[in-house]
Formats: sequence, structure tokens, C-alpha cells
Amino acid sequence: MINSRVFSIICASLVWVLGLSFYLISFKFSILESPEQQANIVIALAIIPSACLGTYLFYKKATMKPASLALTFVIVATLLDALITVPVFVIPNGGSHASFFKDPMFYTIIVEFYFLVFYFGTHLTQNIKA
Repeated sequence: MINSRVFSIICASLVWVLGLSFYLISFKFSILESPEQQANIVIALAIIPSACLGTYLFYKKATMKPASLALTFVIVATLLDALITVPVFVIPNGGSHASFFKDPMFYTIIVEFYFLVFYFGTHLTQNIKA
């Protein structure tokens, strides 16, 4: 049997990699005047299928309460952002930890992420029980 905690961290990391990939790719295509606004819109949209995929993969092999899984996903993504995204991608472009974590869009995406995992996880676990 797979350890649920470890597997939840692996699935959360996968979702983070997908989200970061979409975020970075969005800078390659100039559609809006503000590249940051464009990247935030892309990540807000891309997190939907990414979070659902990570949640689905988790529940195929392990169990955990949806609220706990959602919180784990959010914590892992935030830690990876602090440890990797900001130092590697934000700071070299003139940003900082403070500017990244002060951005209201960061918290909007985190809340969206939590509720996506929570609701999709609830849906999946109810279908398993039925």
C-alpha cells in the first residue's frame, strides 16, 4: 500500500510543475500588454485541469479526506513557489519574495486551487462510496 502523505506530496508537486509550465509558457506569447496579467490569467485557467488531474491520480491509488488533500496541495505549491519559483524565475526578472507573495492574484489562485481539489476530491470520493 502506498503512503498517502508521500503520494499526496508527489501529486501536488506534479500539479505545481504543470502550473509553473503554463505560467512560463504564457510569457512566450504576447497577447496582452501586461505579461504578468497574462500569466496570471493563464495560470488561473490552467490550474483547473491540472488540479483535477492531480486529484484524480491521487484518488486512483490512495485515500485522504478531500480537505486534507486540498490543504496539502496548497502547502506544497506555496513551498515550491517560495523555494524554486521566486528565486529562479521571479527574482532574476526584478521581483522579490515580498512582491510575489503580496500579489492578491497569488491568493486568488491559491483559494481557487484549494476549492478545486476539495470539490473534485469530494466528488471522486462520493463516487467511490456509491
